[in-house]
Amino acid sequence: MRFSESLKKNHQFQTVYKKGVSRANKYLIMYIMENGTEGNRIGISVSKKVGNSVVRHRVTRLIREAYRLHENRFNSGLDLVIIARPGAATVGYKEVESALLHLCRIHHICEEMSEEYSSADQ
Repeated sequence: MRFSESLKKNHQFQTVYKKGVSRANKYLIMYIMENGTEGNRIGISVSKKVGNSVVRHRVTRLIREAYRLHENRFNSGLDLVIIARPGAATVGYKEVESALLHLCRIHHICEEMSEEYSSADQ
């Protein structure tokens, strides 16, 4: 199992924003950029437009958990920045997970799994 590091510094986020490729859906925006290492680094950004601190932290936890459970499906060597849109504040885990996997498929950075297998994991 791979363990991802976190992007923490502003300059790390800015590099991914400038040099990375972005795709979006209703709840999330994902920027990706190759980082030249063996592992992934993930950064999550939830602005005040999404809600108060309790709501923002909840959305962050949902995104982090969805990524953690599907981390083995993602390609290695990527910097990922995931930005929550305001609509993410009102949805549950299943919607956030679905949005994350949708962006993963759009970017072509994850292995495909059958619906039966992914449903059996939960």
